[in-house]
Amino acid sequence: MRLVIIGAGFAGMYAALSSARLRDIEGVSPERMQITLIAPQPSLVVRPRLYEPNPEKMTAPLGPVLAAIDVDYVQGSVEAIDSAARTVEIVAANGDRTTLEYDRLVLATGSRLFKPNLPGLAEHGFSIDSYDDAVALDRHLHGLAKQPPSAARNTVVVAGGGFTGIEAATEMPARLRAILGNDAKPRVVIVERGEAVGPDMGPGPRPLIEAALAKLGIEARLGVGVAALDASGVTLSDGARIDAATVVWAAGMRAAPLTTQIPAERDNLGRLLVDRQLRVPGVAGVFATGDAAHAASDDIGNTALMSCQHATRMGAFAGHNAAAELLKLPTRTYHQEVYVTCLDLGAAGALFTRGWERAVEVTGDEAKKIKQEVNTVWIYPPPAERAAALASADPERVTAL
Repeated sequence: MRLVIIGAGFAGMYAALSSARLRDIEGVSPERMQITLIAPQPSLVVRPRLYEPNPEKMTAPLGPVLAAIDVDYVQGSVEAIDSAARTVEIVAANGDRTTLEYDRLVLATGSRLFKPNLPGLAEHGFSIDSYDDAVALDRHLHGLAKQPPSAARNTVVVAGGGFTGIEAATEMPARLRAILGNDAKPRVVIVERGEAVGPDMGPGPRPLIEAALAKLGIEARLGVGVAALDASGVTLSDGARIDAATVVWAAGMRAAPLTTQIPAERDNLGRLLVDRQLRVPGVAGVFATGDAAHAASDDIGNTALMSCQHATRMGAFAGHNAAAELLKLPTRTYHQEVYVTCLDLGAAGALFTRGWERAVEVTGDEAKKIKQEVNTVWIYPPPAERAAALASADPERVTAL
């Protein structure tokens, strides 16, 4: 029997841990039930931290953890899935292709930043969506120090005023001063098509977010979007011009495109619709999880979001259930009733909310401590020690806030 997991993000990591945990509990040998994780690199990119400086440090090795729990790692990218034949085609970095059969497949391929076909975006826009993107932005920011001082050099436009855009923008003044000197006068502008920054955060946190932006001197252009980019700035949809050496695109996410190879229904974000066990209905042997899945998280209509908070727990349930089917054991119903957010606000602290209505619980320096613990402890892989790693993956306990 072979269980194949595609992806080494938060959902893929916990799918591997959880499936190995159940295999261990049942006393099944790794030879009898192989668990294989496929990803380009044997590392977890700590994506929620890519808005911070020094993104080169925002990875965590997975090889030792996978070895400790007897999960095979295959380096490469899956380019084709044949769900009828139950095979995946893997392309290695050198171009070599191999085909791997599976009995159960967990699609944990994550999401990608949505980049519309705007003039100049591909050539002149930066992002913090991936490790490579964040490194490119960081190098660009450091390169600004070699340019002569100017208003444009000191200006950063962040396109998108959602969670990611706010964190990128509020971190930016300190990043620019660290590079350009404490006497520099950075200008950061959030451009948001909605009528408020943080449109998904709701009315409760909004005054606190707006106060943080004001404290940091961050401007917000609301009700407009970026219409075009060029080497020296952006043109907005209302015709206004902002001269800026740096434009960070942070507007919208979509499921990674591999979901299109599964013959099943998807939502408007490209996520596969799954049942409460995270199976893809009508496609035998296939589970989807994390940002690749549109899943109900409770019994009152809420659905999992594209966040590591949901991906970790969804991954644990998907891995457990895929293994349970192979071992002819009962599956578990995915549920995640508790939802919290912890929004970094740079030098203005942070904001911690609880519940889908985003009730504010903690603010300022106290919330910043929570955010730092989340970013440096909670979302990292477990230690590469078999018992501890397996114990960390009980689906009912993962991300039980």
